[in-house]
Amino acid sequence: MSRNKRDELIRNALKIFYRNGFNATGMDLVAKETGVSKTSIYNHFRTKDELILAVLRLRDEDFRNWLFRRMEDLADTPQGQLLAMFDALEEWFAEDGYQGCMFVKASAEFQDAENAINRQSYAHKVLLEDHLTRLTEAAGCDAPRALARQLLILKEGAIVLAAMSHDKAPAREAKSVAQQLLSGA
Repeated sequence: MSRNKRDELIRNALKIFYRNGFNATGMDLVAKETGVSKTSIYNHFRTKDELILAVLRLRDEDFRNWLFRRMEDLADTPQGQLLAMFDALEEWFAEDGYQGCMFVKASAEFQDAENAINRQSYAHKVLLEDHLTRLTEAAGCDAPRALARQLLILKEGAIVLAAMSHDKAPAREAKSVAQQLLSGA
């Protein structure tokens, strides 16, 4: 399988896992829906977990690139970008097929703290927190890491509530709380 075919497999597997979940998706289904034989899949990924890790790496890169770019497109200042994060989330929540955070789902299905999938899922959140910390520092906020963590908690809560309620309102509600936090920082 060429590099392009491997990348296409990962991208298509991402859609399948996002739609169905990780444990509920067998390799037979991945093979059927991607058109790639199980033999070919296992030539590149020794286990289903290895494929899941590749999917999570792709999702991490895609999501962070999209979110950070949208934040920059929507606001010129660091503080504005922190608030714009919630506007970007509202856009995401309104998309057809929105089903919440793939990393939250993965960590719920692979709860052991030593599991590579659980660790990869948390690593995504750490990268988001690091970016938010850079923005809170650039905005001149007191205790930038603590504030970034609070904003991350708001973001994560909005994602979960939007998925559960099938409503984009949690993005606006979280943004309102974020404005209060930033005005006191």
